[in-house]
Amino acid sequence: MNKRILAIALPSIVTNITVPLLGLIDITIAGHLGHTEYMGAIAVGAMMFNLIYWNFGFLRMGTAGLTAQAYGRGDKQAAATVLARATALAATIATVILVLQVPLQWLLLTVVSPSPEVLDFARQYFYICVWGAPAMLIDMALKGWFLGMQDSRTPMFMAIGINIVNIITSLAAVFLLDMGFAGIPMGTVVAEYAGMAYGITVVYRRHRHILRNIDWRKTLVASEMRHFFGINADIFLRSACLMAVNLFFVSVGARSGDVTLAVNALIMQLFTLFSYFMDGFAFSGEALAGRYTGARDRTMLRSCIRHIFGWGTAVAIIFMLAYTFGAEPIFGIITNDTTVITAAMHYRWWCVAIPVAGMAGFVWDGIYIGLTATREMLATILLSCATYFALYFAMPADMGNDRLWLAFIAYLAMRGVSQTAVYHYRLKRHIEQWT
Repeated sequence: MNKRILAIALPSIVTNITVPLLGLIDITIAGHLGHTEYMGAIAVGAMMFNLIYWNFGFLRMGTAGLTAQAYGRGDKQAAATVLARATALAATIATVILVLQVPLQWLLLTVVSPSPEVLDFARQYFYICVWGAPAMLIDMALKGWFLGMQDSRTPMFMAIGINIVNIITSLAAVFLLDMGFAGIPMGTVVAEYAGMAYGITVVYRRHRHILRNIDWRKTLVASEMRHFFGINADIFLRSACLMAVNLFFVSVGARSGDVTLAVNALIMQLFTLFSYFMDGFAFSGEALAGRYTGARDRTMLRSCIRHIFGWGTAVAIIFMLAYTFGAEPIFGIITNDTTVITAAMHYRWWCVAIPVAGMAGFVWDGIYIGLTATREMLATILLSCATYFALYFAMPADMGNDRLWLAFIAYLAMRGVSQTAVYHYRLKRHIEQWT
């Protein structure tokens, strides 16, 4: 079981760490073009597309859970049908984005509100990168399908390949073809389609026998489509809740002054680093819990949950110790601004609390997706969000930034506590009835 968990978790962790490099590469190239506005435009553009794509994470998560269950019960036709539905849905959403790109860019730029110097370049970046939406969304569906098929290596190679192609094509477009700033998003779009092409090639070469099982009449059966969209709708609403928490956190921090905003961004980098590792084990939960759910194997499912929580606890302890004794050196790696580092040290114990409070929520998210218990997962995130906002507004304003962090830690803890309770008092009873 440990080998199975690590075989999925380790490549997934590499993938998680690799994905942000796409934006870093673009900013690095922009930083050598001699205009600071270019870097600002890249940052704004990346934020715009994060706001778009964040909401469609269900293309990966929902696909992973359903595919893993089909894999567990040995149902090749169901696995093929999930792939067909997910890619068709991704292509449909991408088409809508392309059709509505003009009002969409206006809305996003209104929300982000960049400076006039950055605005035109951000708009140019958006209008080029938006043509990568079909590849980006189909990539999500493919990665979820591969994960459900117990394969996390292919998504890792896709992520690494996308970054390599992005470096080569962006540099060539900017400096060899003399396209200037426009060459940066152009290289990103080419890289995204290269990743999609690789994923489709792997599906065709390794799983051609599964593709033969696609029956488009069954793919579009109303009852099955309702189940498919129901799961994805739950995950979509969950993502919206997570975004609401994150946007509120950033907006409150921004109103507290530049130093507080920088400190919060710095500590959030530590949360993000922890999440990269925990998501790897959550992906193991998606794949393996889904597999054993499909096979109706109670014994292996219990073993899977127990072992993943063991690994999650170990990772949480490592990060807790690292943040306890190494907070200042870690802050120093991220920034050399002594004012920000000094201010951040006041909040270092919130850094320590992050892995303690957050571990269970990350692990349960993966397991719930594998169980396709998305309605229960949505209910727990709604409770956690309610806890977050209620606690924040109940606390006195003179607590300052500690008020924001206490509410955030409580929100993380409530995710784990509520999901644990729902599993033991609802889902576990359902699992015991398997035959």
